[in-house]
Amino acid sequence: MTSTPAPPAGRREVRDGTSYVVLTRTFHAPVEDVWAAVTEPERLARWIGTWTGDPASGEVAFRMTAEGDGVAEETYRIDVCEPPRRLVLRTSVDDDGAEWQLELDLAESDGVTTLTFAQVMADPAVAENVGPGWDYYLDRLVAAESGRDASEVAWDDYYPARSEHYRAEFS
Repeated sequence: MTSTPAPPAGRREVRDGTSYVVLTRTFHAPVEDVWAAVTEPERLARWIGTWTGDPASGEVAFRMTAEGDGVAEETYRIDVCEPPRRLVLRTSVDDDGAEWQLELDLAESDGVTTLTFAQVMADPAVAENVGPGWDYYLDRLVAAESGRDASEVAWDDYYPARSEHYRAEFS
């Protein structure tokens, strides 16, 4: 059974002159539980991938298992880690030195935790692909943390059509 996700809610936000794509998700769970879902390898594996290494070194090797078996590991540098509220990571995405900077901020109120996910959009043209991708993965996170199988969230059914929303946000 495939679940129907909410419509795209990602938006463009400018912070200190830098453009970001920003998405939020809410969880009926304490902030520590959501933090575990986005930082512990076993919990990450349920919805996106897993990491190895020692975070105290300032970097980990991450592999997106949700993309299939042939996905290479990527090195993620940990710029900020303030459990259970803030995590900032960077990774190189190509040989030209382009980087992705990802920011996760969590806030809890009355037993509901809001995850605000942001990615720097140095090139607005990539938002039409990056935005739907993060919608998909964050919906998989919601499914996994709701006790459902993340594979119920089907890419082909809903996410490619979201490109237009993100194209408009960043034009």
